[in-house]
Formats: sequence, C-alpha cells, structure tokens
Amino acid sequence: MSKPVYVLGTGLSHDGSAVLLENGRVRVGIEKERVTRRKHDGGNDAAAVAYCLDAAGITLADVDLIVQNANFEIPRADWFEGPRPFGGPGGPPVEFISHHLAHAWSAAGTTGFGDCAIMVIDGCGSPYDQCVDLAGAQVLTPPGPGMWCEKDSFYRFDGREMHPLVKDFSQFGCSPGDGLALPTTRHSIGGFYSAISKYVFGNMDDAGKLMGLAPYGSPGAVGEEAFTLEDGRILVTKGWQKSLARPASGYEDFRANFEYYADVARWAQDQVELAVSAVFQERLGRFPAERVAYTGGVALNAVANARLLDDGVVRDLYMEPAAGDNGLALGCAYYGWLKLLGGERAAHDGSTCFGRSYSSSEIAAALADALADAGGEWEITPLAGEPLVERAAALLAAGKTLAWFRDGSEFGPRALGHRSILAHPGIPGMRDHINAAIKFREDFRPFAPAVSAHRAPDWFEAGRDSPYMILVDRTRPHAREALANVTHVNGTARVQTVEPGWNPLFHRLVEAFGALSGIPVLLNTSLNRRGMPIVETPREALALFAETALDALVLQDFLVLKR
Repeated sequence: MSKPVYVLGTGLSHDGSAVLLENGRVRVGIEKERVTRRKHDGGNDAAAVAYCLDAAGITLADVDLIVQNANFEIPRADWFEGPRPFGGPGGPPVEFISHHLAHAWSAAGTTGFGDCAIMVIDGCGSPYDQCVDLAGAQVLTPPGPGMWCEKDSFYRFDGREMHPLVKDFSQFGCSPGDGLALPTTRHSIGGFYSAISKYVFGNMDDAGKLMGLAPYGSPGAVGEEAFTLEDGRILVTKGWQKSLARPASGYEDFRANFEYYADVARWAQDQVELAVSAVFQERLGRFPAERVAYTGGVALNAVANARLLDDGVVRDLYMEPAAGDNGLALGCAYYGWLKLLGGERAAHDGSTCFGRSYSSSEIAAALADALADAGGEWEITPLAGEPLVERAAALLAAGKTLAWFRDGSEFGPRALGHRSILAHPGIPGMRDHINAAIKFREDFRPFAPAVSAHRAPDWFEAGRDSPYMILVDRTRPHAREALANVTHVNGTARVQTVEPGWNPLFHRLVEAFGALSGIPVLLNTSLNRRGMPIVETPREALALFAETALDALVLQDFLVLKR
C-alpha cells in the first residue's frame, strides 16, 4: 500500500488556521484561536500546525507539500513571533499563494458545483505585486503610487482549473479624516463595514454584530449613498462621512444612544446589500454563470446573501462556510493538491467538522477532574445513541439549556451541531436568559434556528437549503410565537437546515425534539461566551458548563446534569 499524500495549508492572516489534506480529502483542520484561546488569533502558525500533525498521527517529515498565505508580504521566518515549524533545509517544499486566490480555492475545493463562477469580496487582500493570479484577468484600474491591495476578484472554475477573469484593487490605508481610518483598502465593501463596526462598537472585529443590530434601526439616519459603481468598480463615496460625527465612546454610550446606533447599522447594512448586489450583477452581466461559489469575509453577511437569491441576481449560490480568513488554509491546501500536485478532485461531503475527536480516556479524565471540583453537585450518566438522544430531547422540551459537545469541532465561525448550546425556540424569556446568564453578551443579538431540512418550508417562507447558517429566511407568521427565541425583531431568522448525512445524531436530536414538542426546530448557538473562541476540548466544555447557567451537557457519550 502506497504512502498517503499529505498537503498542509496554512493561513497567516488574522483568524489564522491550518488544514491537512490526505489524498485530496480534509483529514483535519483547526483555527488557531481554538488552540491558543485568543479570539481572532493569527500570525505564527506553529500551534495550529502542531494540532493538525498530532491529530493525524504524523510528523512534518510525512508532509509532501506546504502551501501558505499571509497578507501584505510573502512570509519570512523573522516576520512572526517565535519560530515556525518548517521552512528550514531538509523540510517539505513550501509554496506561497496570494490572498484572493486562496479564498477562491477554498470555495472550489468544498463546493458541490463543477463548472461555476467564484466571487471573492473582502476587506483587504494581497498587494498587487504579490498576486500570482493576474495572468488572463482584467485589472479594472492599474495600481497607482503606494500599496494597492485586492478588494474583489471574480474567477471561473471549470472543475479543475481556476481562471481569473476580473480583479479590482484599491489603495491601502486612509487618512484619519475620511471616515475609514482602518488597516484596509479605501474602496472595499468589507473595509466600509469594518469602519462602521468601529464607529458603533469601538472595534473592527464586531462587524458581524451589525447584522443583528440593523433590524432595530429605521431608515434615514444617513441621507447619502455609501457606494457608487463606476466603470465596473464599486467605490466608496465621501459625502456620508460628514453625517457620522458621534462614534460610540464605549458600551454605556452605545446603550444610552441605542436607537441612533441601530439606525446607523440599518443604513450600513442596506448599503452593503446594494453594493454586493451591484458587483455580482456587473460581473455576471459580462460573464454569465448559473452557479456561483462565494467567499471572502463579506460572504458571511447572511442578509446580503439571501438578497442575492431573493432578487434573482444568482440562481444557485454556494457560500464557503469558512469564508473569512480562517478559510485561507483550506484554499492553500486544495491549491497544493489540485494545482501543484495534479491530484484528482475528491467530492467533499459538505461537512465543516474538521477538528479531532477526543478519546474515551481523555473524556473520562476531564470528567473525573471536573466532578472533583464540582463537589458532588453534578450527576454524570453514560448514555449513547438513541437513549442519549431521547434524554437530551426530553430535557430541551422541558425548557432546559443543553450544551452539545460531540466528535470533531466545526471549522469556521458557526457551531452546527458539534459544539453547540441548544434550547427550546419558543419558551418565553429563553433568548434573554441565554444572552444574560450563559453567553454574557448584548441583549439585541439574535439566535439561530436549526431545523430538519425537509420541514424548513413549513416554518420558513423560502424554506431553502441553508446548512451553514449563513442565509436568512422569514419565519412564517403562524410560527412566530413558537419560534420567538430564534426569530428576530423584523421577522427574519438565520436558518440552519439539518440533514442526516454528515451530522446524523444531531439530526435525530432535532427530530426527537420535534416529536415531543411539535416543533422540529432548536435554538442553536455556539458553545462559548462573549469574547471566547468556541470550545475545543472536553475540559473547556466542562469549564464553561461550570461557570454559566447551563443546565445540562452532552459530552460525547455522557450526560452531565447540575443537581
């Protein structure tokens, strides 16, 4: 039997990650923050690489090829804090690819589409002089003085080769007075959204919260348009900055002026939806495609994604689940296997769960230590299969909150049934209880419904497939009371449709809960609290269970209850 071929991809931007392919299929992948426990951690990749190698039971000597990506410069050994695990003499060959190309290959490797277009939209990609995908592409504006970086790119993937079609660049960095004083490109959609995040929340990492805040706002807070389309380029205008002269000075200021900041978020979200739609329409108008794979940080905007489908801009749309920079390592690995090594494209099963599984002995040791610390206040019962599902469903139907930790963790920002907090979607006050006593986060933020895929049309108006929780739908009027904890103030919900294929036990749990409650929908949110990466290990799950108001924890084949 021949030796497996291993390709290691590593992303060195913020939200760093590493992914190991074995013969063209994902063997293991992890985001750096899950290992270091620092939110949005990036840069030095040693911790993420070590996790992947250990999980696969191999060493660096077994790796055939490494492909990496970092923003702004080709990585040097002295660019990172601490030594990297490779790059010296005698190690596997190391290749570099540019930012948007890595994003594009992450979509190409995981989509079920064959021939398709691929759109990348984010805040800032690689500088022009480091892009390795310029041949054959139309560059809309030749870069001028200074550093010009990618802001959106459009490709055709024929099932084997990536063909760059259109690339747009913008100058990096902005003057303090122009409203976009952030480390991003001047005319990027992602950069604009990050700027509004800083204005409203005080930092650019909370852009995703704007989607949750926007439905509380009313139109008209800002009269000007934020974007214009000129000669195929989406550009950020300048007039609106004069209207934004009240950046939040802190959380107390934000709460005291909640309506104002909600109005700003509503305006910004509307502008982003229009801008994304304009870019898609322009590119597809020149290069028609029935199927589009979409990635880059802006592709995580579930509301804008739904609008592309609702307005008929795109017929078939696949959003790469790890569309942000955490997906770069995935794209690097697929580029190495498919492009550099010429491997066969293996069909991806749709799963995002690339983390390692924990052994019975590891779980038992974690439980023993936690039980000793709990002082007899916990009840631990071994359960597996249907008995576990039935007991968990009964607890949820009775109004208990349940942490659900099973098998390998999800890769990407959404918990999809391996590292989840679950609850009843309709019991009054449940959403506020979880926000206040378990997640410790802002009360305006909504939770998502996980619904059996074949039942989605009964509860949501579009009822479309949404396995990765990055599309919104509208809750049907008759279901809004039953789904009060997962329906936002504007009647929308960020739906996860659950199939039995790659997550069978979670699907059975949703079905069992439906049989007991009459509602085949669960409130699903990530197993973490505010400011914390999603838990990775059994010990982290038990620690979170101990310090929050969670009632029960499923830890692989054990049920833990607080007495």
